[in-house]
Amino acid sequence: MEISSGDTAWMIVSTALVMFMTPGLALFYGGLVRGKNVLGTIMQSLFALGLVSIIWFVAGYTLAFGPSGNTLIGGLDFLFLRDVGAEPFALAPTIPHSVYMAFQMMFAVITPALITGAVAERMRFRGYVLFLLMWSLLVYSPVAHWVWGGGFLGLGDGNVGALDFAGGTVVHINAGVAALAAIFYIGKRHGFGKEAIHPHNIPMVVTGAAILWFGWFGFNAGSALASNGLAGAAFINTHLATAAAMLGWLAVEWIRNKVPTTIGAATGAVGGLVAVTPAAGFVEPWAAVVIGLAAGMICYGAVSLKAKISFDDSLDVVGVHMVGGLVGALLTGIFATEAISGIEGANGLLYGNAAQLGKQAIAVGVTIGYSFLATLFILKVTDMLVGVRVTHEEELTGLDLSQHAETAYTTVDRGTVATPPVGAGSTSASHSVVQRTAEG
Repeated sequence: MEISSGDTAWMIVSTALVMFMTPGLALFYGGLVRGKNVLGTIMQSLFALGLVSIIWFVAGYTLAFGPSGNTLIGGLDFLFLRDVGAEPFALAPTIPHSVYMAFQMMFAVITPALITGAVAERMRFRGYVLFLLMWSLLVYSPVAHWVWGGGFLGLGDGNVGALDFAGGTVVHINAGVAALAAIFYIGKRHGFGKEAIHPHNIPMVVTGAAILWFGWFGFNAGSALASNGLAGAAFINTHLATAAAMLGWLAVEWIRNKVPTTIGAATGAVGGLVAVTPAAGFVEPWAAVVIGLAAGMICYGAVSLKAKISFDDSLDVVGVHMVGGLVGALLTGIFATEAISGIEGANGLLYGNAAQLGKQAIAVGVTIGYSFLATLFILKVTDMLVGVRVTHEEELTGLDLSQHAETAYTTVDRGTVATPPVGAGSTSASHSVVQRTAEG
């Protein structure tokens, strides 16, 4: 096939949209933590945009998508992006290979950045740098190869045949399970369960969520890899599922807590975005609504369990990304239809292919097992070399000062030092939001 200027233009725009999601995540996470940790939290996402891009250039892309003749890891043909230029690529035959590479780069960037929300306010920055490097190469790239690069979990003769349109397993379950491992290894924040921990800037949270919603159209509709009807279907499904998830979260929250919260609306929307990601190019719009509603309610329930089991998932990465990814991946195995994707045989349980649900479960199980164990190994090595957790004193001071010698909020109008706002990053709707006005 020849390169299409229309497809190329759409994919360049989609790449920019997905890139914009990482700064959106920085704002979303930054607003959810305490004021003394906002810059440290933002920096983790911002730094991922820099470091992972270079990792992807050097070796990440070739390990994920390089031709290798095996189903476990990509070959080294594309090391340092050798031979990745204006010619088309087998996986995206109507756009330049370089554009496909750049689009996949932005997925590689945001995935490890998602993990940081689980251990927000307590991870040492130099430890994060080493963790980011190793996790990108040893976890993200292999899983991407398994699902999208010709590996054993994806489509193709002799493979499992799991369906993952835009990253339910590769991005969200992968990151969510890694977050779970990180929580177990690093431990709780000091004061967790004993003192109030609330978000410090809810408008920042909403701004970040809005950017994520906007960018996700590139994430999902761009995964059609062309400007066509499939991209349109994925676009519509993304929006409908997100809207439904917001309503599903708020409905349960309103019934349970008697009030709907802004943070609940934002978090529910993100849960819908996560859940529809594997399904966006495989299901009818009505099924996207069902997936969104299910994700909103189930993710709310998962997040609400934190307080009961004393589980310090600071910004609900496990409850939203792992659980939401599981919901979406498994429901794709029920609602997928070849009428949407155009892929022969890509039908779910509802359309006569009960085996697809089992294939989805295999992909989920393999991703969970590998990501969890590999992440624990990487954390252990990182801890031995540079340490992964800040000291008690550094945690009390805050990441902004202890890790970066900066403060986000320093003065008020009268020129005096501002009292940091109360709070940190639970998005749990079971907690009311309390803020303390700075005294002049």
